[in-house]
Amino acid sequence: MSGRTRMALSAAAATLMASCALLPLVSPATWLLQAIFLLAIQTGVGMATRRVPLARPLTVAAQALVALMLLTLTFANQQAILGVLPGPEAFRHFADLLQAGADDVNRYSIPAPLSDGIRLMLIGGVLTIGLAVDALAVTFRSAAPAGLPLLALYSVAAGLSEGGADWLWFLLAAAGYLMLLLTEGRDRLSQWGRVFGGAPRTPGGEPSGAVAPVRTGRRIGVVALGVALVVPLALPAMNGGLLDAAGTGVGSGGGSGGTINAVNPLVSLRDSLNVDEDRQVMSLKTNTKDLSDLYLRIVSLDDFDGTTWQPSKRSIEAVPGEFPTPIGLGPDVRRTEIETTISAADWYAQNWLPMPYPPSGVDIDGNWRYEPLGMTVVGDRRQTTRGATYTVRSLDVQPTAAQLANAPEPPAALKRDFTELPDSMPAVVAETARAVTKGATSHYEQAVKLQEYFAVTGGFQYDTSVKVGSGRQAIARFLKDKQGFCVHFSFAMAAMARSLDIPARVAVGFAPGTPQGDSSVSVGLRDAHAWPELYFEGVGWTRFEPTPTRGSVPSYTQSDTTGSTLPDVPRPSQSASTGPSASPSTSEGCVGRNRELCASQSPQAVLPTGDDGPKWYAVLAWTLGGLAALLLPLAPMLWRLRTRAVRLGAHGRTEAGTSLHTLAVWQELTDIAWDFGIPPDDSQTPRKTAARIVRLGHLDPPAAASVHRVADAVEQVLYAPSPRPVAGLAEDVRRVLSDLESKVSRPTRMRALLVPRSSVRVTWALSEWWSSLQQRAAAARPAWRKPSTTGQRG
Repeated sequence: MSGRTRMALSAAAATLMASCALLPLVSPATWLLQAIFLLAIQTGVGMATRRVPLARPLTVAAQALVALMLLTLTFANQQAILGVLPGPEAFRHFADLLQAGADDVNRYSIPAPLSDGIRLMLIGGVLTIGLAVDALAVTFRSAAPAGLPLLALYSVAAGLSEGGADWLWFLLAAAGYLMLLLTEGRDRLSQWGRVFGGAPRTPGGEPSGAVAPVRTGRRIGVVALGVALVVPLALPAMNGGLLDAAGTGVGSGGGSGGTINAVNPLVSLRDSLNVDEDRQVMSLKTNTKDLSDLYLRIVSLDDFDGTTWQPSKRSIEAVPGEFPTPIGLGPDVRRTEIETTISAADWYAQNWLPMPYPPSGVDIDGNWRYEPLGMTVVGDRRQTTRGATYTVRSLDVQPTAAQLANAPEPPAALKRDFTELPDSMPAVVAETARAVTKGATSHYEQAVKLQEYFAVTGGFQYDTSVKVGSGRQAIARFLKDKQGFCVHFSFAMAAMARSLDIPARVAVGFAPGTPQGDSSVSVGLRDAHAWPELYFEGVGWTRFEPTPTRGSVPSYTQSDTTGSTLPDVPRPSQSASTGPSASPSTSEGCVGRNRELCASQSPQAVLPTGDDGPKWYAVLAWTLGGLAALLLPLAPMLWRLRTRAVRLGAHGRTEAGTSLHTLAVWQELTDIAWDFGIPPDDSQTPRKTAARIVRLGHLDPPAAASVHRVADAVEQVLYAPSPRPVAGLAEDVRRVLSDLESKVSRPTRMRALLVPRSSVRVTWALSEWWSSLQQRAAAARPAWRKPSTTGQRG
């Protein structure tokens, strides 16, 4: 089997191994078999065209054309000419399938059904990546850059996957890439023969050719792969900021499409809260007279796995002029539209836009996108609220207790999505919910009883210093200890409501702020809050307030039909006077004596454990890891630049020092030629090697003279009884380097700089070091001999 055939098969295998990362995204996985068949045909076309041979661009074009015909035959044969030649109708059909596939990706959770659109995206993507890998590694004989399309394929899959086997898919993709590199290295070394062999490995002392470097390459690859798998597990997670002063970007893409993912919806702000002054986050002016219900909602958390609450993956679009009517809100529910102008502090960089819920429109400058399901607005291209002033039109929905009590069952799909609980949920959660709501005749009465249980009758205490812990038993432990703050109360009530088949989610944002003397309202850090939202058909998503002494109890939860005695507890941050405040806001929000925010510390809203966020060693570990990630791809270039500086540096004053310097300069000259595609040949004399470099490098006369001058100096060192020192050898080498760079294309110069061929000497050095280490170990091992049997009787 020829070297190019091995490379083509390795490229196809590497593509398929990386494609396995897509398997968890779609069910069933039968598309992979079809992709294997089509990729095999595409690879075979490349092997055939390279045997003709065709020019490299024509080989890639032929493979691309065959891939397009295969996709046409598979997906658009009825719209194609003769069933295989794509025409305008076929391309329109492809566009429709891709649009349908994009809609399906946004619509379905993982694993998504294998629709025709998704199947086209998967198979077309695999063929495209396979073509790129084959072209780079085989047609243009450069396997190292072929890792980029493989990385792109794996990154897309890893970014969408939610499973716990991501390490397995990374292992497969990395193994495929290492196999591709080893195949290329073995092919190149086999062409160079025994000159580049390692230490002797046969009993007779004959060199084993390329075996040593290849074996060492395997060892290095295995070690690198192990480090890549183990180091991320050892590095601590870093927290970002939904409520943080420096948010993390969540918007993606441009135009009217795109998605957002779960991004750190609750993190700790204890550092900000521990300051003596409650910093103002926003100032707002509104035309509503009742501020008790003016919550500023940032985002809702609807995906619960038993440990964490986080936003589910959602599609985003351009911000509409008028927002649609909130889901579930019927025409017979009383509502009034209010207008609120909000000015964010110039230090508050939030990606999600705080707004009263439900919004009906927003006027804001900048790059913002709209998420329809949660009716939220999110920044795009690192857009934040820093110093922004915007106006929000929102609805003040005023349902009656009777409307909530008589609400019909919600749609089946909505109920299924928002009542889902994991199997690992402790049974005590549902048992407590049933016991608390015993005797209730409607979901509304059950919700009010849950709210009253947490806020008044259950004996719960608001305490931000509590260390409830995290994990599957966190809610059960909170129900037992009955101490916590708003995260605990909202999480527990939402989970218990779901156990009663009431659709529920958790909202994150700010409770009503403190009125000021200029008719504005100040919202501070201590007003940060979390609360549950329950869904009632005909009313929509409805706020409840289970956290005692925090927030304001909704008026529609005061129903005579439930026998509730729940008082409307005023918020401590609400001043009894509307006069100007001469001191900083004393808003407590959901913050207690220790000034700790009611937000969880984990990136996915895990119930807090009392940790104050990333420690110095975590920041140091991430910094070092980031530097290593940046420097690793540049390691060959850095090694060559350092080696060149040492070789061309000043030489010693003695005759031995001069000789060593001359040999080092010659070594650098041959390595530079090697980096530009002229491999060394140690079987030739320095004079013949110089002539070969001049001929293959097409050097100009001055550069050619420099090569021969260095070669003459080397012959003086090797053969003359008293070698004469020659000055200016380092300048000669630099002149040759400059001339070679001027003769080649930009890609060749970049490869010589970033991926120099001569860096393989590191592999050989490691191989020789390992062999010598084994030999020294064998020599130091005691020679155990069998005891002599002379003189012994049987």
